[in-house]
Amino acid sequence: MPELPEVETIRRQLAPLVEGRRLTSIEILDPRWSRPLAPYELEQALAGRRIERLGRRGKYLLWSFEGDVHLAQHLRMTGAVLSDPDPEQAHVGVRIELSATRPARPRRLAIVDPRRFGTGELLLGSDAVEEFFAQRLGLEPFDEDFTAAHLRALAKGRTAPIKAFLLDQRRIAGVGNIYADEALFRAGVHPRRPAGKLSGEQYERLRESVIAALNAGIDARGASIDDFRHVDGVRGSFQDQFLVHLREGEPCGQCGAPIVKMVVGGRGTYVCETCQPVFRRRGSRPGDRSRRRPARR
Repeated sequence: MPELPEVETIRRQLAPLVEGRRLTSIEILDPRWSRPLAPYELEQALAGRRIERLGRRGKYLLWSFEGDVHLAQHLRMTGAVLSDPDPEQAHVGVRIELSATRPARPRRLAIVDPRRFGTGELLLGSDAVEEFFAQRLGLEPFDEDFTAAHLRALAKGRTAPIKAFLLDQRRIAGVGNIYADEALFRAGVHPRRPAGKLSGEQYERLRESVIAALNAGIDARGASIDDFRHVDGVRGSFQDQFLVHLREGEPCGQCGAPIVKMVVGGRGTYVCETCQPVFRRRGSRPGDRSRRRPARR
């Protein structure tokens, strides 16, 4: 599933291509994409409007049109937005035609989604936008209010695994399976630790590690494991930098112990149980070999 870095990569690439242009037509081939509206209702609401800004909230692309009309697009598991695909690929669910701008020619976009879980929701007015996201998203890790104290307050009293806690978009917006694994490894926190049982130092490390993992993903222009592609069809490269994710059986780059795969909160999860013990002795830190359990053989 495209996570915050993948969606931000798409936004950065797509915004210069669409902002200031008019959406001359939109053809919704998969009626599930526009629910609860019928395709023609969404098409009528957007056709002919100028795109003022392409933003992002968590894993959503937010298209803002003139007249305070907005479209919240979620790519879900296998969605991608391609610019001028030639030839057009399979699994196109939405086609968008954009006006020319001097000196640029008209542009054609295709929203491709093999599993057909992606959505586009019409929001009329800024208040509707804020209400929509308030019901679905917590703070983003890049928000200045996303502090260790905020993270600790959110987790207080919660016994769910910290991995599942990080994946709850209502609490933290934008973090998915890949970046949760990478952040927990960087922080030296086991994914099965109860969310409310971390120390103050661990919450601080986790906050920093979530931000660092997301920034690394953005710098690498996302991870292409299955379907994620840039708007020109090119793959991201963050998968080549994974510290633990998808590295089952490979040696940990920090201690040499094998990476283990387990299921946490229903999601495949990768962990170095030497660098990320479930319970850490008081005063020990990641990278302190003298205090860690022996590596598995």
